[in-house]
Amino acid sequence: MSQQQSLEEWVPRTRAGRMVKEGRIASLKEIFERNLPLLEPEIVDYLMPDLKHEVLDVSLVQKVTDAGRDTKFRVVVVVGNEDGFVGLGAGKAKQLRFAIEKAIINAKLNITPVRRGCGSWECTCGEPHSVPFTVRGKSGSVIVELKPAPKGTGLVAGDVAKTVLRLAGIRDVWSSTLGETRTTYNFARATYNALKATYRVVTPADWARST
Repeated sequence: MSQQQSLEEWVPRTRAGRMVKEGRIASLKEIFERNLPLLEPEIVDYLMPDLKHEVLDVSLVQKVTDAGRDTKFRVVVVVGNEDGFVGLGAGKAKQLRFAIEKAIINAKLNITPVRRGCGSWECTCGEPHSVPFTVRGKSGSVIVELKPAPKGTGLVAGDVAKTVLRLAGIRDVWSSTLGETRTTYNFARATYNALKATYRVVTPADWARST
């Protein structure tokens, strides 16, 4: 069954899902503006069919049971539209394909808007190519700090962070990290949390819109 067919047969179980299917919500941005919970991955599929995903890490995890060792694949996936939305998820299953599917669903449910801008004093282009101000994210022992960079700098970050930033639509950024960055999930999640923090800071423009 194609994705289009499955979306046509989709029966929403939440208020947000029904509003999307009925055409009363036309974008993911509206979901967040209305502060509606995102509990169905089909909402993301419906509103953002061009969403991309990349597998960041695949590992084997074992659990000892009475029946012996239970081995599963653990997959970390990042999703994004390369234009201001990014999500991160993990999934476990005995078969790799199912683990990837679970991780993608989890990432879609964790999708978040990312505020972009041109926050570098060296660059006044006004285009949304970097982060608008310095932000920090933490996961486990890993701390990631993202700083605005002028146009043409590129992504000055580790490979895992680069993938998360690229799928979020960030093209130029300075970054610094602390902690055990070899742990892929924590490194990716710290980067994701830093991007998520771009909407936790109230800017003068936000005050102007609210008054």
